[in-house]
Amino acid sequence: MGDLKGIERGAAFLDASLEEISKKLREASSMRGHRCVEVILQRGDSITPEPIRWLWPGWLAAEKLHLLAGAPGTGKTTIAISLAATVTTGGRWPDGTRAVLGRVAIWSGEDGLKDTLLPRMLAAGADMSKVLFVSGAMEGEEKRAFDPAIDIEPLRDAIVESGNVKLLVIDPIVSAVRGDSHKNAEVRRGLQPLLDLAADTGCALLGISHFSKGTTGRDPTERVTGSIAFSAAARVVMLTAKRKEEEAHAGGSRVICRSKSNIGTDYGGFAYSLEQTEVKGYPGIFASYVVWGEALEGSAREILAEVEAVPGSDDEGGGTLTDAKRFLSDLLAQAPLPVKSIKADADGAGYSWSTIRRAQNEIGVEAIKEGMKAGWVWRLPGQKSPKALKNPEDAQQNKVSAFEKFEHLR
Repeated sequence: MGDLKGIERGAAFLDASLEEISKKLREASSMRGHRCVEVILQRGDSITPEPIRWLWPGWLAAEKLHLLAGAPGTGKTTIAISLAATVTTGGRWPDGTRAVLGRVAIWSGEDGLKDTLLPRMLAAGADMSKVLFVSGAMEGEEKRAFDPAIDIEPLRDAIVESGNVKLLVIDPIVSAVRGDSHKNAEVRRGLQPLLDLAADTGCALLGISHFSKGTTGRDPTERVTGSIAFSAAARVVMLTAKRKEEEAHAGGSRVICRSKSNIGTDYGGFAYSLEQTEVKGYPGIFASYVVWGEALEGSAREILAEVEAVPGSDDEGGGTLTDAKRFLSDLLAQAPLPVKSIKADADGAGYSWSTIRRAQNEIGVEAIKEGMKAGWVWRLPGQKSPKALKNPEDAQQNKVSAFEKFEHLR
């Protein structure tokens, strides 16, 4: 019994000694300038879940990084300005939903402020009292160009002081990386201050980028220039493209689609076109603005394949363009049809959606929307639109044989 108590006293003395040694080591480490780090562990039952706060449901979320990438000439900066203008007025997004009202901050290292950014913002109808342009930085008594690779902390302070900034645009996002933009570790290190800024201020962060050359046909998300870490860090990746054909298209000559989303659906997009207008109140000053078109269905790969296809070529395994034109003409011969119904029939007949979209453009099929809540409807040129298509089944052919949805093949 005595031996047991002696062992216990020895163990207690040893524990105390080890604790004292550990304490002295921490003190010595601190005195040598080393960091003394303690990891924080938080129990799951002490945390309350929170919903994602959307500026534009499915497209722009508070505290998150978003990428907008595309080939030159697709109007990426003009789109970003259009989105920012919508926030400043609490206007309507392309899908009809209402934007969260707030301020926006914009930095561009590629476009002039007075001759490009400001006129485009005015053309987009923005409330200029809610627009903040990042025009430079003060270092001591001297003003210099703003550098997103080293000036994020003072930018965060300025945004917090301004208050109610809902959207921050960085153009181009690659400027935030001081090192090699093709190396994952350096990109992640460079983007972290921006991610922290978004989390601290509650704003949505929209970074603009480009497509790498010669990437047509590859996985859409992988076409973003630089390291894959850019797309990995972004919660939503949006891509833009311009149609190959010269003639006008019913929904617009360009498209925007989602190729990735970790917080929602990565399906669908919108057609749009870029128009020029003289800025009201400033004679002789012209600027481009976005005119939104129809909603698009399909994956980013499908949408981009349709847009970037060479006119007159056939889709491998997706049916020839000539057959698709005949199929679509026959399908719409009796009455306009909802896009969802057309897509279902096309799938059943073995046509890829990209081929059907090209056929739509070739024969001039018009896309119309029957009211804010109704879906998109396609109709042949000159064909009268029904007052409403309450049920897609009402628009189907009433007389079919045993061929059913393959009736057109008969």
